[in-house]
Amino acid sequence: MGKIILKVRKFILCFIIIAMCCNCNTVTKNEILVKTKAALEEAIHKAKPGDVILLSNGEWEDIELKFYAIGTKKAPITLKAQEKGKVFITGKSFLKIGGEYLKVEDLHFKDGYTTEKAVIRFKVDNNKIAKNCTVSNCVIEDFTQPDRNKKDHWIEFWGQQNQLDHCYITGKSNQGPTLRVFLKGNENINTYHKIFANHFGPRPRKGGPRAETMQIGDSYTSMTPAYVKVENNYFEKCNGEVEIISSKSNFNEFNHNVFYQCEGSLVLRHGNYNKINGNIFIGNDSSDFIGGIRVINTGHWITNNYFYNLKGKEFRAPLAIMNGIPKSPLNRYNQVTDVVIANNSWVNCRAPFHFSVGANLEQSDVLPPSEIRSARPERVIIANNILYNESYEDIPIVTYDKVDGISFYKNISNNPNISKVQTEGIITQKFETKVESSWLQISIAINETPYDGFEFEDRITTDLFGNKRVNNTIGAIQIDGKNISKEINTNQYGTDWFHPNDKKVTEEEFTVNTAKELKVAIEKTKEKAVIYLTGNDYELETSLHIKKKIKITPKGSNKKVNITFISDVPAFVLHPNANLEISGLNLKGNKKNKAFTTLKELMHSPYNLTVNDTNVEDFQTILEVSKGSFADEITIKNSQFANCKNGILLNKETNDKGDYNAEFLKIENTTFNKIENNVVDYYRGGYDESTIGGNLILQNSKFINCGRGAKNEILIKTRGIVNMVFKDNTFTNNAVDYIAILWGAKGQKGVNNTIQNSGILKVEENLALKLIY
Repeated sequence: MGKIILKVRKFILCFIIIAMCCNCNTVTKNEILVKTKAALEEAIHKAKPGDVILLSNGEWEDIELKFYAIGTKKAPITLKAQEKGKVFITGKSFLKIGGEYLKVEDLHFKDGYTTEKAVIRFKVDNNKIAKNCTVSNCVIEDFTQPDRNKKDHWIEFWGQQNQLDHCYITGKSNQGPTLRVFLKGNENINTYHKIFANHFGPRPRKGGPRAETMQIGDSYTSMTPAYVKVENNYFEKCNGEVEIISSKSNFNEFNHNVFYQCEGSLVLRHGNYNKINGNIFIGNDSSDFIGGIRVINTGHWITNNYFYNLKGKEFRAPLAIMNGIPKSPLNRYNQVTDVVIANNSWVNCRAPFHFSVGANLEQSDVLPPSEIRSARPERVIIANNILYNESYEDIPIVTYDKVDGISFYKNISNNPNISKVQTEGIITQKFETKVESSWLQISIAINETPYDGFEFEDRITTDLFGNKRVNNTIGAIQIDGKNISKEINTNQYGTDWFHPNDKKVTEEEFTVNTAKELKVAIEKTKEKAVIYLTGNDYELETSLHIKKKIKITPKGSNKKVNITFISDVPAFVLHPNANLEISGLNLKGNKKNKAFTTLKELMHSPYNLTVNDTNVEDFQTILEVSKGSFADEITIKNSQFANCKNGILLNKETNDKGDYNAEFLKIENTTFNKIENNVVDYYRGGYDESTIGGNLILQNSKFINCGRGAKNEILIKTRGIVNMVFKDNTFTNNAVDYIAILWGAKGQKGVNNTIQNSGILKVEENLALKLIY
């Protein structure tokens, strides 16, 4: 009996000790619901470890959130929404975080913009910097500046060991990277920040530089150690500029991210010893600007990445290795040295390898010596990669200089290497691929022993999907790997409460018989509409303001409908996000008004314009835009323009900083008759390579009796525009010296154009442009 009592006492004693230990580690959470700004400030001021401050459901407008407190690892202080998806930060608002072990969760920034340098900033001020703080499960949606030229960041990292995870971020259209990591001062280096499981949604083309989705460091802190880890994020159509991610620091890692149809690249712009491992890059058949990885500087390892259907070239190539500038300053291009590119797969990519990108000795007559990139890559190893292309016409390597510092080992291509670079390290071998999904094709039956390079066995131990490598096989995917992700589950990225793909837009239809009804239909459009015209003639004294996606066209008739604008105001005024298509119309002005314009200011987001099967006459100007406005696409086809003083004026970005007013201008099967001045004035100034650079597609069109008042004596003025199709056009009796002056170094040329009494079509090889850096 005594033994039983002794055992019971021991059991009770152990239970008490365990309970006491558990109690020591238990964090008591104190939830504080706040409904006013004053209550919020008081709650933050009094916050203790373990407190949870709940923002009440509803809209918090023009709120300046300064969250400074000191939590602990076991008992962080949390600021969050009362209920997920029901707290909105709107108006002129921002959030600053400073202190230690703080968490921010479940907030939705929308319908506004920041009045500070950032929307969310891991720093209150220089004395209150964040450390071990987290922003999680939040949304920043279209929280963009009204003025596209005003710079801000949506997220600024400062301090050390901070984290952004499971957030959805989309719609930034103004100047400045979406996310920026700062490395100024000892308190902001060796950061070990983590950025993971986020969904970086569409960022529209900006039409100028300074529009990265992510920038880690800058030129002048590029020699500092950052140790930022970016992994398991989803980048969707991040098209701001050529650099989706711009890494400008040392010892960063980019692992297992997905880049889906992003018109740009992951760029190792400055800094050394970075790792890019296990990422997926997916392109499409409709864009020639989707890239992969661009390499500058020293000591990088690029392994286990999968590239599919990428069609970019040069700076946007599937793999671009650049030439450097000898003795380069910090803000330019250092030479590429000691880089390993191994065990990657390029599938159906157009010319996967571009070497010595940016070589520009031939431009020495228009560039200073400090801009000449003549330092070729050295000690670069390219090994154990797979190149598979269903097209037998593509060459695997495009070169812009000698390739004498790159070594190739055991790279397998299913097509012959017909490039200028002939090496035993690219082996032609017929092999099959197993189609696993719309983007995933796994190469099988490759009969080749891989190259065993220095540290390969220690550093390349798993494949794209985390399968353990057996004998370090070739390509990104272990052929017999058990863990293969055939589809990309976008629900694993971003928040658990906001689902961007759930939003559906319903197209409305309106039938209108009078000018008044037309204006009412435009004003009533919620998101997208087709407006059918049933009358024959419409007369308007005021402008038609387009704010949504609207198509205006006759109802069930091949006869064009007449719309006459009798006052001096513009006919159509395009607002941010406008998308206007007109078809089957006769537009007539009063010689003093403009057919199409943008708002004079605050054009914060891109617009689109399509003119099809339409006659436009008797306007002062066909299209005139404002500074800061940007069109994603302007399409003019099957139409006629006559008796106008000015043509299409996309020429307001004259600060020579690389900006321009439209990404695509497409003119096809259209006639211009008696346009007094320039038919097109499309301008991009400044020596900049970070954007697409503008596109003019001009084909199958006629120009008759135009240009008599053109002071610059050029009919189609396109200075600085990079991409050009200029073919099958007819020019008759145009009173100019030059039809156009094309940029030869960019491959621009006229093809099959007919010119009668209209000046000449000139090709100028190199243009002298103002340096912007």
